[in-house]
Amino acid sequence: MTHHNIIELLTQDMKDEHAAIIQYLTHAYAMGEGELACEIEAIAREEMRHFDWLAETIVELGGVPSIERGKMRMDGSSIADFMQNDVLAEEGAIEQYEAHIKAIEDPKIKRLLERILSDEKAHRDKFVHFVEKARKHEAKDQRGGRQDEVTKVLDWGIEHEYTVVLQYLIHSYMVKNAEAKKELEDQAVNEMQHLGWLAEEMVSGGGTPRIEYSKVFHSPRFEENLEADIKIEREVADMYDKAAQKLKDPDLKKLLVRIRDHENYHEKVFKDLRGKDK
Repeated sequence: MTHHNIIELLTQDMKDEHAAIIQYLTHAYAMGEGELACEIEAIAREEMRHFDWLAETIVELGGVPSIERGKMRMDGSSIADFMQNDVLAEEGAIEQYEAHIKAIEDPKIKRLLERILSDEKAHRDKFVHFVEKARKHEAKDQRGGRQDEVTKVLDWGIEHEYTVVLQYLIHSYMVKNAEAKKELEDQAVNEMQHLGWLAEEMVSGGGTPRIEYSKVFHSPRFEENLEADIKIEREVADMYDKAAQKLKDPDLKKLLVRIRDHENYHEKVFKDLRGKDK
């Protein structure tokens, strides 16, 4: 099997890991606060680790990681239904990884996929348990239909945060400098925190988070990527500041100001990376 063929298989896996991350986070946010939501978010973080491993392997093979998202299972009318969909997602992942392990001869990549497969089997068993747990405790979807200026701000923030998570990750995978790679990864993690805060705020306020991303900037040149990252941080910090000034809810204002401060920090971090990939 050629590197091109392996990259195709790993890209398929990467897309499906991406889908699993967003599917599980959406289900966790739908529950509001609680033990079950925290457990599902922990599984999503493990899927993020898989996503990273696959991306790094694709780069080692000479490819470019994909940020496309695979198919998600988002139907159902109860938390138990959502957990059953997550069981199905894991069963599909297990079947696919088993097939890819058989198809790929490279021992290092086979070991990686076997490692991921072990996690997916554990995740499946947890979700099977979560189905019964959700039924026993009659867990309910906490999301509502609120649509107003507040939810518009939150929707915008969620879309932005999701977009830059992907943008900074793809930039980190392709950069050679270790310091730049680490900083881009660290800021992506921080942006993922922002996404979670905004989504949880949306649900607690009676709305429904819409986790979709917009256009991601990516160039083969590190400096062009870095300038795009600096520009978006500068612009979004200003937008968070203006949004905070318009809102009446003091807690939400504090949250947006906190995120604004983080974005200002990101801009400074990225400026320090200029010239680092030479």
